[in-house]
Amino acid sequence: MRGVREVVVIVFLAICSMANAIKPCPRATVVRDEVSYCLSWRMSVEANNMAGWRTVPMQCLPYIQGYMIGGQYDRDMAFIADQILSYVKGIVLSDDGMDAWILDVDDTCISNLFYYKGKRFGCDPYDPKGFKAWALKGGCPAISAVLGLFDKLVESGFKVILLTGRDEETLGQVTVDNLHNQGFIGYERLILRGIISRLEIEQSGTLTQPFKSHAMLMALRRAEHKGQGAIQYKSGIRKQLVEEGYRIWGNVGDQWSDLQGDYKGNRAFKLPNPMYFVP
Repeated sequence: MRGVREVVVIVFLAICSMANAIKPCPRATVVRDEVSYCLSWRMSVEANNMAGWRTVPMQCLPYIQGYMIGGQYDRDMAFIADQILSYVKGIVLSDDGMDAWILDVDDTCISNLFYYKGKRFGCDPYDPKGFKAWALKGGCPAISAVLGLFDKLVESGFKVILLTGRDEETLGQVTVDNLHNQGFIGYERLILRGIISRLEIEQSGTLTQPFKSHAMLMALRRAEHKGQGAIQYKSGIRKQLVEEGYRIWGNVGDQWSDLQGDYKGNRAFKLPNPMYFVP
């Protein structure tokens, strides 16, 4: 009887040992939980359910880094560009040359990924001086999917208007040069914040004198937008464009503040950006 009891105990211990052996590693469970949380966090950010966030959670640094440089970000951008082009194919342009598209600039046309890599992909707080120093280098590479979209829009006859929150006084010329060097050639206008837009007036050399005066008036009115939030600023610019007679068929940006507000256009397309939030 004693021998049977010992056998039962040994079998029981062996079963317990096997059960413990197949349990998941606690660390692996933690990693899976973090990835799951960070995926949910990014989806909430992209859906604008976390308005006003300031930095990427530190535990999500590996996930956001992997998303931005591991290929999924590029695939998402290409997918959205394809969806936009499918919509474009169904648009019949008028003969008056006033069919327009609006594109944001930073992390829509050109990328600041190299800069944000040094800021731990958004885990560090926004650094306005650091970003200005980066932008002044004029080395932002084109986002290939959006450059392809831009070319298709221009080829199709749309007036592409680049609308950015960058300051014209300090970043105007370097932004023009950066865009040109990256292949963004043939847009209707580049509109920046702040002082009277010398660049726009210079670029309108082929326009008639009355329109030059109107462009100057619009530039003067834009000076009033300095210090406004992005939604108010960009809504005001779109209002001015509609008053000029433009029909805004589409609006593309990486921030919800690029797309919200008044005079949004027929369609708005949000590009992914989990690294920062512009109110």
